[in-house]
Amino acid sequence: MANEFSGQTALVTGASRGIGAATAVALARAGVARVVIHYNSYREGAERVMEEIRRRGAETDAIQADLSEEYGIEDCVTAVKRVAPEVDILVNNAGSLVRRAPLSDCPPEVYDKVMNLNVKSVWRITQAVAPSMVARRRGIIVNVSSIAARTGGGPGATVYAAAKAAVSTMTKGMARELAPHGIRVNAISPGTVDNYFHQQFSTREMLDRVIASTPIGRLATNEEMADVIVFLCSHAARYIVGQTIEINGGMYMI
Repeated sequence: MANEFSGQTALVTGASRGIGAATAVALARAGVARVVIHYNSYREGAERVMEEIRRRGAETDAIQADLSEEYGIEDCVTAVKRVAPEVDILVNNAGSLVRRAPLSDCPPEVYDKVMNLNVKSVWRITQAVAPSMVARRRGIIVNVSSIAARTGGGPGATVYAAAKAAVSTMTKGMARELAPHGIRVNAISPGTVDNYFHQQFSTREMLDRVIASTPIGRLATNEEMADVIVFLCSHAARYIVGQTIEINGGMYMI
């Protein structure tokens, strides 16, 4: 793959840890020339990811922005146009549950943060990046959805699940619009990944129940998600368009 990605620029959002960090490093390992990462508050993690990218021979830059806020999305879009005006690979990974909030206890500000972070940021950043891809008649976009989009999510995760369902649907619409211009859009849908997300939002008991109901008998790793993203960016996936790839160890089968 090294020759395939030579000279290309990738942008990965939410890349200071977790799936985003693993994806940024995996793209550098695959031969992407420049990997621009976005992060919000975890500067230390972003710096470590940038070190790993450089160790693999790629150039890197970072963009800081809070994508849960309207102003942060606008700041990110402005920075992308300045730092990476011609992106070849966009990975819309930034997302979070924000907090578990049942119907009876989900204030408007939590709803708005979840939708901004998981949905509006995907739309606006793609809007910023797509025109240069269209002009060059090439580009790859991979969005990150979730198994929650299929199941409705766990306790207090309904809004998050709805947001990720929107991401899966956006993926199809974007793919239909952009495929005639030489741009492929797909998504991955992770199951339960053993990472910081679930350290924040899941108890050990919850994770043990997931493992017990997963045929492969364990949680996923960030690297397993990143590997599929890199595959979707590659020539090997050249006829895959508008798909959301479920990666959940058999917990949910289509």
